[in-house]
Amino acid sequence: MSRIFISLGSNIEPARYLQAGLLELQTIFGELSCSPVYESESVGFNGSNFLNMVVSLQTEMPVAAVVACFKAIELRHGRLPGAKKFAPRTLDLDLLLYDAQVCQTPVVLPRAEILTNAFVLWPLAELAPTLVHPIAGKSYAQLWDEYDKTRQKLWPVAVDFGQLA
Repeated sequence: MSRIFISLGSNIEPARYLQAGLLELQTIFGELSCSPVYESESVGFNGSNFLNMVVSLQTEMPVAAVVACFKAIELRHGRLPGAKKFAPRTLDLDLLLYDAQVCQTPVVLPRAEILTNAFVLWPLAELAPTLVHPIAGKSYAQLWDEYDKTRQKLWPVAVDFGQLA
């Protein structure tokens, strides 16, 4: 079994779509470990605020199958095929880590946004503070401590996901 970490985000009915994404992930993969939820301003475009979180789970699926599964979940929840990267979205699922694997295909791992976006790094540091980034060689807690927190506005929010919380 491999441990994977996934970033979830939404700025269109975000609580609804995050919960729907979590329910699908739980149905497909089983037990989830979830970070707190954070609200952040849009990055790369002018739009409404996002809700973001990170989830960890275990899987036997290879990386390509995991990525295909995430794309299918996004499409089932209103994500438009070929949608622009910097645009509003119902549900965004990004594979951040697959064990300590470093690769370029079928996706880049570890995902670069871990080191550049507060809305990825902070929840990841909350969920796996002692886990070490396979390239940077630092724990996620240390990376968050060193992160320039003036770069992006981000704050924790309370979201009730029922039995998933």
